[in-house]
Parts: sequence; C-alpha cells; structure tokens
Amino acid sequence: MANYKKIEKLAKVIRYYSLVSTTEAGSGHPTSSLSATDLMATLMFGGFFKFDANSPKNENNDRLLFSKGHASPLFYSLWLAAGKVSEKQMLNLRKFGSPLEGHPTPAFKYTEAATGSLGQGLSIGVGMALNAKYLDKLPYKTFVLLGDSEMAEGSVWEAMEIAAFYKLNNLVGIIDVNRLGQRGQTMYGHNLKSYSKKIASFGWKAIEVDGHSVPKIAAAYKKALASKGKPVMIVAKTLKGKGVKLFENKGGWHGKALNRDQLEQAIKGLGSFNKKERGKLAKPLLRKPRTPKKGKVKAIAYSKGEELATRKAYGKALARIYPRFTSIVSLDAEVSNSTYAETFKNEHPERFFEMFIAEQNMVGTALGLANRGKIPFVSTFAAFLSRAHDQIRMSQYSNANIKFVGSHAGVSIGQDGGSQMALEDLAMMRSILGSVVLYPSDAVSTEKLVEEMAKHRGISYMRTTRVGTPVLYKNGKKFVIGGSKTVRKSKRDKVTIVSAGITLHEAIAAHETLKKSRINARVIDLYSVKPVDRKALLKAARETRAIITVEDHFAEGGIGEAVKDALSESGAKVYSLAVRKMPRSGTPKELMDYEQISRKAIVKKVKSVL
Repeated sequence: MANYKKIEKLAKVIRYYSLVSTTEAGSGHPTSSLSATDLMATLMFGGFFKFDANSPKNENNDRLLFSKGHASPLFYSLWLAAGKVSEKQMLNLRKFGSPLEGHPTPAFKYTEAATGSLGQGLSIGVGMALNAKYLDKLPYKTFVLLGDSEMAEGSVWEAMEIAAFYKLNNLVGIIDVNRLGQRGQTMYGHNLKSYSKKIASFGWKAIEVDGHSVPKIAAAYKKALASKGKPVMIVAKTLKGKGVKLFENKGGWHGKALNRDQLEQAIKGLGSFNKKERGKLAKPLLRKPRTPKKGKVKAIAYSKGEELATRKAYGKALARIYPRFTSIVSLDAEVSNSTYAETFKNEHPERFFEMFIAEQNMVGTALGLANRGKIPFVSTFAAFLSRAHDQIRMSQYSNANIKFVGSHAGVSIGQDGGSQMALEDLAMMRSILGSVVLYPSDAVSTEKLVEEMAKHRGISYMRTTRVGTPVLYKNGKKFVIGGSKTVRKSKRDKVTIVSAGITLHEAIAAHETLKKSRINARVIDLYSVKPVDRKALLKAARETRAIITVEDHFAEGGIGEAVKDALSESGAKVYSLAVRKMPRSGTPKELMDYEQISRKAIVKKVKSVL
C-alpha cells in the first residue's frame, strides 16, 4: 500500500524545486507544474511506476511521457526527489549547457522523447505501448501526462482511436484538468464529465479523480492498472498553481516565474518540509523481450529495361531485407495497396501496423516505436506527410531513427490533380536537421537505397514514383547515401543535366535527342538529394559549360536548390527546370510538357543555354 504521508512530503519538495528553479531561471511554467505535482508524485512514489533509475534504458522500465512538456520543472523535480538530479542541477534550469532545458529533450537521460509542441505525447505513448504488447511482449506500462489545453488537438484523438483499436490496456493517460490555459479558461473548464463522455466514446475507460487527494489518486492508478482490454484515461480535477495562494487557480500566470520576494512568500505557504526528503521507485519485473531470428536475405533479380514502379520496388525491398534487419516495423495510413507496404504486410503481418488515415498519430507512434529500438518505415502518399510535418519536425529533437517513404509524388501522377501531387515534400524533408533525402529512379536503386535507409541511423526520406519506369542499373550496382550515378557521359559533353526519379528518364531521352543534333549532354542521377554528391557536381561544373537541373517538384527547396547550394562557390552556371505553374489534371505526359520538365522541354533548354 502506498505511503500517503510520504508522498505528501515529497510533493512539497517537488513544489519547492519547481518554484525555486523557475525563479532562478527567470522563466518557465511553475503554475502548470504545481497543478500536476500530486498526480505525478503519487504515480512515481506510490509503487505504481516501476523503473530502475540506475538503468533508464532498461527495456523492462515503465515509460513516462510529459506531453505537456512545459511542465518540465515538475518533471526534473520528480527525478530530484528520486535522487537522480542535484539541487545544483535544478538551479541551472533553462541555462545554456544544462540538460534541464525549457522543454524536455533527450539531453536529460530520463526523457523518453522531446515534447513541447502540444498534442504529441499520447501518440508517442501509443508506439511504446504497441511495442510492449505486440512486439517485445513485455509487461511494462506507458504513462502519459496531458494538459487539458492540448485536448483540443486533433492528434490526441487520433491517438485515442488507434489505442482503443489495438486494445492497449498497458497505456494510461492522465489529464491535468487545471481549467486555465495560456490566455484564460480552456474549452471545458473543470467540467470533468465532458472529458469523460468523449473519452468513453473513443473506447477508453475514463476515471475521474480529485487531482490533489493522494489516497484518491492512488486508488485511481490501482483501478487503471487493473484494466482489461482497453486503455485508461485518468481525468483529474486540479488547480493551476496549487499550493501557492498568490496564483492558485488564478488567470494571467501561465509561463511566469515568481520574483524573489514572491518566492519567499510562496515557500512559507508550503508549510514545513525537509527539502532533502527523497523517495524510492518500485523495481520493474525483469523479462526478456521476444527477439525475432535473423535469416538470409535474397539477392535482387531485375532485368535491364524491365518496367516497375519504384513504389512497388520499395515494398519488395522492405520484405526482402527484413530477415537481416529484424527490428523493422511498417506503418501505413490505409494506402498500403498503393505504397506497396502491403508486400511487407503479407510476408510479415505481425510487424505491420495499420494506422488508418491519421498521419500525425502515425508519425508520433513511429517515434515511440523507434525509441524502443525498432526501425519504423512509415509510408503514405507523399502529399499527406505534410499534415504530420510538426511531428516529423519534433522527432528530430528526439534523435529519432525513422524512415519515411512518400509515394505518388509530382505532376507525373497524372489525373488525380494537384491535391495529390506532393510538390513540396523534398523541401520539407531537406529542412530537417541531419536528414537524408533519397529519390531513386528505378527498381534496383530503390532496393539498394531501402537497405541503406535501414542501415543508417537517423531520419531519412524516400520519394517513390507512381508510374512504372525501366530498370537502368545492373543488380550488383552499389548505391550509397550521398552518392550519385553518371548515367550518360562523353569526352565532349557541353552541358550536364542533373535529375532524379521520373525526370531522370526524361533527361536520358533528351540526351538521345540531343545526340542527333551533335550536342553531347552528360546526365547525372542525383538519387541522393541530401546529402548531395558535391564532388561529382563540381567535376561536371568544371568539365561542361552549364548545369541544368530537372525535377518534378516545385522550384523552392528541391533538387535545383540543392545543386545550387553545392556549387555556390564554384561560379558554375546552374539553370533549373521545375514545376512553376499551378498543376491540373491530365496525363503524365501532358502535365510534364505543361510544366516544362519533359524531354522536349529539356532539349529546348539545353539548346537555349548553349
């Protein structure tokens, strides 16, 4: 049974350090921290949260996510109360070089994932819970603290739907219903019934509780952990700034630290406590995760000239390489029969998760899986990854190892029209710090690059093509991240055409047409858009009079700009053919002609440049 008096003593210590650290920093969110203090102190020190604090990466540990990342002073103070953060470290909150940042990041070793962009923590928790229940077969639980303001975010409800669908009874959400957001009252204020009705309608069990009564909170956790067949959400009525009369349950204090005089009065108001009081965490059950056996990987076997869409080659590659990379999991947004993730699903159904049309949650879930050591391949139509750009952006702060694959990109998809064309995806993915962006043009390069993605640690993106394209390369050809292939070359080349994907085939066709006019054009397959093969581009710039880039993507942020950046100090002349008009429905040929990225347009551009 939980020692309630001990927890109440620890709660005072936690409140004290949440206040002192933010005053020392001159900024932060003490009121948001104080409202959830009793909830979190009871969870961690009431025997419900099982965690080996000396081994934070232990695969048997329960997981704790602060989706309301601005309550980081509470998060760090909890670990101080567990004996893992010193007072000196707490007083360096938010200072340059301190791992205790304004919102939690993995710089602090007890952080599961970077949070702070609201509405994302529950999705990450879904990924961790899926991993425990369906992959590793481990008994650990995942707890997610949510703020009431972020319950207006659609991604939270996406996560709730999928958690109920997969019957994640090992997932517990805790809503800190403190009534006050940044600028005033939240949508439902303290109306717990409104939250509970919605939560129940999404297939969760809702448990309402007084968020400042330790015995009642303990009883709620006990009930939550006994849940069978469905996830649980604890809906806790709390007071923002609880324990400090100056700002308790008062508006206008969000994100404001107390000054030193106010701090002194606040500490007196907490009553007597020993700031050296520390608590113990319950130890996790030790179990070995289920580990799939590795096997042999079949060699690829394509014939030159054979036509196959790179999206189909992606699905074949993922299924083919799994025996070597047994940490792979596949997530798809209800289009696996078009992205061809279904090829993997058919061969390894236990490693495939249907995420339905909820891309934000799909990316957050992938982050949760990645953080538990899996290699998630996330696929959908490239256009719809833009919905999840914030989740992708946030995953970079978690040092994520996620592989994104976007199909049906560019005007070459044809009649479906502009809404489906993903003319911004290369720019979006290039903007992610340290990302890898790949755009293969045939089945062989696709297969080889999927394998390179699996080997590479970090965020990577592959753009695949809808229509079939002929195989250009021999099966044994090597492809590396940061490389390129010169597919047409002579000693008399006057110009270099740089392209990738669908327009590479247009560039090759243009090369053949130009030869008939006695114009030799070098053609480079820039399959690695980030990082680019600067060495090959500089060589081409020295040996030919101009560089012409061709891409089925808007001019902003795509291949043209990648090449211009690589050659910015060389003095090379770089011309860019890209999608510059509002696209329409039509055949792929009509649209590529219309946008002037077809073989005909390339020939015309080369002649005008020369």
